[in-house]
This record gives sequence, structure tokens and C-alpha cells, in this order.
Amino acid sequence: MGGPPNQPPPYPASTAPPSGYRVKLTTTEPFPSPAQAGPPVCFDADGQSPVFIGSAFVNNAVHPCKIAPHLSPPCRIPYGGAEYEHHGRYDLLPFVPGTMEWVRASGGEIPPGRRPVEGGYEDNGAQLYHALGNVNGIQVPGKTGRHLGGCNVAFGGAEIVITHDYFVL
Repeated sequence: MGGPPNQPPPYPASTAPPSGYRVKLTTTEPFPSPAQAGPPVCFDADGQSPVFIGSAFVNNAVHPCKIAPHLSPPCRIPYGGAEYEHHGRYDLLPFVPGTMEWVRASGGEIPPGRRPVEGGYEDNGAQLYHALGNVNGIQVPGKTGRHLGGCNVAFGGAEIVITHDYFVL
């Protein structure tokens, strides 16, 4: 069940799926309009280039990623100690401020009483969630999960692990 391609299904916002409504994209097509993409969750190191969140397939898993339309390719995943440049299919998760919020977390724990937005899973089935960490004063989207013990972000070619004071969506 769903709406037209690249549009959310006709469900009320209160019953959004645990992974949120996604826009299917590939690295060979143009980035969607601002109306479809929603507001950026942060800006890159230049302070002007918008950065969004999403999920992408990596081997036998799906990982939360940052999407920076000014980069080529735009989809970047913290994976294997590096900033993995993803080519091919990925999903954009439009950030909806009225129904989503960033909640402070540490140590890989999910804030009590909260339902995090599912961002994917490891090849062993361990759940991954969208996260937002701070690297030298710059907010960077990434992933978190209880098994990670923190927030992993892709930045400057590396996978950076932040164990305290990051945010879970």
C-alpha cells in the first residue's frame, strides 16, 4: 500500500512506519526538490551546504547515512573505519520537525520512553538508528545502535566514533 512514487503513503503522521517515509534515490539521478527532501538536518563544514539523512545498502546490511548533494557521490556511510562513498540506490528520509526530534543520548543507549527512527540493520540483524554527532563544532549525521556503544559518523574520509553527547532521531 502506498501513494504515488516518491510520495509518502496516505497515513496520518501519528502512524508513520518505524523507519519513517522514504524517498527512493540513486546516485545517477538529480536530488529531489526542497518540498520532497524536507529541511536539511545540518550543514557541512562550509556552513552553507545542506546535509540530509537516509539509508543505503552495504553488503548484506542497510546503514543510516548522510546525504550531501554537493558531494559526488552524495551518499556517505560510516563503515569499516572509513567514510564509505556509496554508489547506486539509497533512500532519503525527509526530516519532519513536527513529528520528529533529536534526543540527546550516550553510550549507544536509546533514551528511555522514546521510539527511535529505524535507520537499518547490520548483517547480523543488529538494529541501527539515525544519529547526529558533533565533530569539531560541526553536526554530522550517522548511525547508532546498542552494540556500537555510541554514534558513528562519516567525516573527512574517516568513520569517527562519538560515545557521549550525540543525538538519536
